[in-house]
Amino acid sequence: MRLAHIVSFFSGLFSSTEKKSVSNSIYDFKIKSLGGKEVDFSQYRGQKLLLVNTASKCGFTTQYEGLNKVKVLGFPANNFLRQEPGTNQQIAEFCVVNYGVSFPMFEKISVKGADQHPLYQWLEAKTGKRPDWNFAKYLVSADGNEVVYFKAGVQPLDKRIIELVNS
Repeated sequence: MRLAHIVSFFSGLFSSTEKKSVSNSIYDFKIKSLGGKEVDFSQYRGQKLLLVNTASKCGFTTQYEGLNKVKVLGFPANNFLRQEPGTNQQIAEFCVVNYGVSFPMFEKISVKGADQHPLYQWLEAKTGKRPDWNFAKYLVSADGNEVVYFKAGVQPLDKRIIELVNS
């Protein structure tokens, strides 16, 4: 795993450092679900959200179980050692069959690099942090203005996350 983190670190160094225009609010986003239906993020106004970049073939995949217990939006990404190679349909099947995932999952996107999705540009602009690995987490406040970053190794039911969700 340590080598994988080193590779990820160096690939991040060589990605574009050009400033990108980002959205003003998380509620401005409209992103397709794994099933292909467009989801308007304005429906989440007033809710605390935990956004997580996921991967089916990652050692942190067991976190799906804990993620089912908090309000989560999942974003499959193939940015770390190609650990999410499947199609949207394959990802959806894997999540339901193996982990009973019931939280909203969105189409596969890129969470870093030159093709970084605008949502993750926004999250990075708000926190100054980009995902360190699969299952990195961003907790967005109910008003959509505050975002707290948690590294991939932090469990979904970690005391720090739960305290912020319940505050």
